[in-house]
Amino acid sequence: MAKSDYKGIWVFAEQQNGKLNGTVLELLAKSQELKEHTGEEISAVLLGKNVSHLTDTLFAYGADKVILVENDALENYSARPYEAALTQVAEKYKPSIILYGATSLGRDLAPRLMVSLNTGLTADAIDLGFDKDEVFYQTTPAYGGSILAHIVILEARPQMATVRPMMFEPIEPRVGAKGEIITETVTVEADPDYEVLETAPKQDTGDSIEGAQVVVAGGRGIKEESDLAALKELAELLGGKLAASRPLVDNGWLPHEKQIGQSGAAIKPKYIFNIAISGSVQYQVGMQNSGCIISINHTKGAPIFDISHYGAVADYRSVVPALVEEIKRRKA
Repeated sequence: MAKSDYKGIWVFAEQQNGKLNGTVLELLAKSQELKEHTGEEISAVLLGKNVSHLTDTLFAYGADKVILVENDALENYSARPYEAALTQVAEKYKPSIILYGATSLGRDLAPRLMVSLNTGLTADAIDLGFDKDEVFYQTTPAYGGSILAHIVILEARPQMATVRPMMFEPIEPRVGAKGEIITETVTVEADPDYEVLETAPKQDTGDSIEGAQVVVAGGRGIKEESDLAALKELAELLGGKLAASRPLVDNGWLPHEKQIGQSGAAIKPKYIFNIAISGSVQYQVGMQNSGCIISINHTKGAPIFDISHYGAVADYRSVVPALVEEIKRRKA
């Protein structure tokens, strides 16, 4: 079948317990940019049971159509039924592009579709676009994050990618927006080898860096674990959270859930303070979309300064205590 027979930009509308994953809204926003190049409609593909109430949100955030697939076997995520359902509708409508969030669910489902549809897949993309020849590409860190690679799927269709969360900004919701709802019936059965006994929401300990508006992150240049106390104090004074790049987590100084970067969390706070962080590609992937980037590093040529709005070439041991004291003075 010719490539020209495949039309449409699809976003897999991941939901659990009737709530959309935030990455879906980000992908719908990016799809608006892709649509400017292709002229093709954006469809959100929504699988589940009793999830039709989510269609209004999908239209509000950019979907032209919603392909709604409801079935008892799709009530809770299970790889085989979801793969079968999505494969059936993809083979029927033949989209040109399918985007998934690089969540635990998306990373499980997308490779299965790659096999069932006999196509290509770019994993953990951080950007999407078209080159000067109007070829769709996906940008992803490669070789351990030391370079950024542009991946293209030249012949196989649909072109698929999982995209890391927090890479794009959702559009302002279009209040009252409407679109076409296409209800599809699929032939799927529950996985006999898999049974959901209970579901429970992820417990919020109140210390997560995801969603924090202010983050103070320490890196390899932090000389001693005890120095983190000053960074934590700065974070608390600013109403923020303490985080780290991978070396401090590898040292055992902070838990993995505090790690920013390719192998950690992708965050988008209003303000981030990078303390003694050189700014490797792996780290930048996790925070480059922050609102205001402030960095302190003793090396003038540190890569982190290339993406910073404000920077200080200085020893953090002198700057951080001074910041703490000044904030305390102003709060007094």
